[in-house]
Amino acid sequence: MTFEGWQDEALEFYERLEADNSKAFWAEHKELYERAVREPMALLLDRLEPEFGPGRIFRPNRDVRFSADKAPYKTHVGGYLESGGYIQLSADGLACGQGMYHLAADQLERYRAAVAEDVTGAELERVVDRVGRAGRVVSGRDRLKTTPRGYPRDHPRIELLRNKGLVAWQEWEPADWLGTAAALGRITTFLRAAQPLKDWLDGHVGPSALPSR
Repeated sequence: MTFEGWQDEALEFYERLEADNSKAFWAEHKELYERAVREPMALLLDRLEPEFGPGRIFRPNRDVRFSADKAPYKTHVGGYLESGGYIQLSADGLACGQGMYHLAADQLERYRAAVAEDVTGAELERVVDRVGRAGRVVSGRDRLKTTPRGYPRDHPRIELLRNKGLVAWQEWEPADWLGTAAALGRITTFLRAAQPLKDWLDGHVGPSALPSR
């Protein structure tokens, strides 16, 4: 089988799940989820693997242990690529991301040092501008409202220094092309356009050396 996008029934599944996020609804419609939602995502990740590396699909269950919202299921399906790319489908349509959503303490230290340094910091500014001009939004995650300790509040890149994560993101509302192989082209175009941001983060931040919790 080949990837042919997501049909309307996939979006309708999430519309109905938003209205009835219950174990009874999930049990009754699990076959629909597997066929119309999960299977196309698996086929998409297979198509992307030669260029962007292996991928995996996030489990549909929410971790509600520390959440006031006890709804058991996510109202979207997410796929993660080894290269760092992220693909999401929900009732609102398709979305893609690339970058580092949350920086661990050692990553954050390296990120801020690279942003503060004139050469690497100016390089990141050019990357953000380049990716943004291609129609993708580059945004900081979990931003500080104050100035990071050890940096002047009038630093020329203070807005970048306040970030605790940095990602490129693009969203598409539901349209006819989503139910065709053209969806692959949109995702591939996004990932290639966001590659400079990934390259900068890989080169100047890299993976965390801290033990995972």
